[in-house]
Amino acid sequence: MGIFSDISESRIFKNEEVLSTEYIPDILPHRENEIKQIARNILPLSKGRKAQNTFIYGPPGIGKTSVIKNVFEEFEKYSDQVRCVYINCWDYRTPTALLTQIIIELGQFVQRRGWSRDEIIQKLTETLKKRAKGLVVCLDEVDQLEMSALYDLLRIGQYVDTPVGIVLISNDQFVFSNAEPRIRSSLGKEDIEFKSYSHVEMKDILEERAKNAFHSYDSVIITLCANHAVKKRGDVRIGLQCLLKAGRMAEEQGAKRVEVEQMKAVIKAVGEVKADILKDKLNNHEKLLLEALSDGKKYTSGELYNRYNEIVKDRFGEKHSIEPVTDRSLRDFVNHLNDVGLIEMSEKKVGKSRLIWIK
Repeated sequence: MGIFSDISESRIFKNEEVLSTEYIPDILPHRENEIKQIARNILPLSKGRKAQNTFIYGPPGIGKTSVIKNVFEEFEKYSDQVRCVYINCWDYRTPTALLTQIIIELGQFVQRRGWSRDEIIQKLTETLKKRAKGLVVCLDEVDQLEMSALYDLLRIGQYVDTPVGIVLISNDQFVFSNAEPRIRSSLGKEDIEFKSYSHVEMKDILEERAKNAFHSYDSVIITLCANHAVKKRGDVRIGLQCLLKAGRMAEEQGAKRVEVEQMKAVIKAVGEVKADILKDKLNNHEKLLLEALSDGKKYTSGELYNRYNEIVKDRFGEKHSIEPVTDRSLRDFVNHLNDVGLIEMSEKKVGKSRLIWIK
């Protein structure tokens, strides 16, 4: 019988997956108006007409990404004349990376390296001409994107008859304030603000997830969980983490259902989720930089570069699988970590450099 004979079905969880931050429910409570507006904006693509480019903004963890993924899924069911492509700009920040990924999402082969920017634009243009279908691209966390990449995507419509629509998502309402005038004028966007959930709305959302996740639970845990999530800027992911951790604790304790005691215990440990999510999205060199700064010291850029190289050498040896980047590239990574709020830099320079430390 072995080890599996000692493992029974969970007494607590009916479906643990619904508490994942990646799970997209079929119904998204309290976002009906936003869903309808986004749908109206992209619907013309199904008739071969130009879509209304849309900018979605609001605090983290309030359903922006879930809504657009839900709308895209429904739109492709509604019309076989439109291809919906979702891209997170954390993973594809540069013009070549972004356009290459769009081509790949459209089912065409393209080398990730060795092609020039113009060659990639030409390949995307050829792909769209062959498909003769509309395209809508969502650029999530667009604040991470090099704005020249957005301009390249906007230009594609000049070369093809295929209508191309763009949906942009950011926590930052003013992300385009410093963009070049040619980008702002070409974008022609409509703004849709996602406001934080109220306490009642948060309870509704978490109640629905709990019903699908647990066999049984004390209803008071939903109130406690919603209170905590609302205090943390209305981030639903905070509430989901609380439910998940409380459920796992109840299971470990052999309880029959999720009780108030478990929820009170985990709430103390569940704080902001943004930093953890950001760290998961960093590239290897950015992670090594955070490790270099983890001792709490303040470094000049030169000192930090030396410390980074030491870690690469110690971790990967002389023939490392990760090659150290140049001093200049490292500065770009430092600036990015500073932009997303994971590190801090002094305003005044020490010599020719600013001091850098972990936040």
